[in-house]
Amino acid sequence: MSSLPKVDIDQPLYDQSTYLNRAKHFLLLTNPLNLLASNAELERAKRIIQDYRAGKAVDVKTVEELYRYKYLYDSAFHPETGEKSIIIGRMSAQVPMNTLITGCMLSFYKTTPAVVFWQWVNQTFNAIVNYTNRSGATPIPTQQLVTSYVLATGGALTTALSLNRLVKNLHPLIGRFVPLAAVAAANMINVPMMRLQELKNGVVLLDENNNEMGVSKKAAIFGISAVVASRIAMATPGMTLTPVLINKLEAGGFLKRFPKASAPIQTLFCGFVLIFATPLGCAFFSQRAAVEVKSLEPEVQAAIKEKNPDIKTVWFNKGL
Repeated sequence: MSSLPKVDIDQPLYDQSTYLNRAKHFLLLTNPLNLLASNAELERAKRIIQDYRAGKAVDVKTVEELYRYKYLYDSAFHPETGEKSIIIGRMSAQVPMNTLITGCMLSFYKTTPAVVFWQWVNQTFNAIVNYTNRSGATPIPTQQLVTSYVLATGGALTTALSLNRLVKNLHPLIGRFVPLAAVAAANMINVPMMRLQELKNGVVLLDENNNEMGVSKKAAIFGISAVVASRIAMATPGMTLTPVLINKLEAGGFLKRFPKASAPIQTLFCGFVLIFATPLGCAFFSQRAAVEVKSLEPEVQAAIKEKNPDIKTVWFNKGL
């Protein structure tokens, strides 16, 4: 066993006050290679991180190695419940799963059956991701899960089918942007609905030493709004650049000569873009979100001031 310098393992490796450092942090957290870790490796990472938090000696030689275990642990376990996440709901699954789903949504957007199927697949995946990366440890009722799923899927389908009818006589490039509009609309429904418990009951507020200071519904609204914005930002580059690329390939005659190449090209290009767009979109907001006490509900402000009259900022897990 080795003795390591004492570091705050609950903080990311990089200071989260700058966008670039948040992007580096999420690049490590969303690394698809984390999916290849075996259950034994994940359990070892969990044991090392928990032992280190408890002040026990761990079989790790350097701080860099400790953080490798930290990011592997964070990629697979919920930060508040500690439960192991379903594999396709992990942030490290975002790139491979969204590559396949986005590529197919962009490739098969002209017929109603294809739109219905791929929007359903996408919202099923989104529901799993939203549940897996929720803030707080409170279980989500089954009725709420079903309601969120139905509303988000219905919203996406209504948006996609309605816009397809509106743009069918316009330039083909415009029609290729319909899936993005449907994804944006669905995110605005799916994320808040899947995390309705937070909007009803609030999220836990912490001070800089992780002491509980109160619970706030306003903070929940801030956090969920940030997640919606990040999700749309993550999807936008791939779902805007890919249609432009395909339109140019069609105009140049390449896809007329090789029509079967369209779907593979769109899928591979989406994957390339998502490798960067996923951490860059997540990085717009820190996962450990800060909120000024004065912007919270009056009764929450009073409760916080009673515990610590000098505190001006509190933190909460906004989810991903």
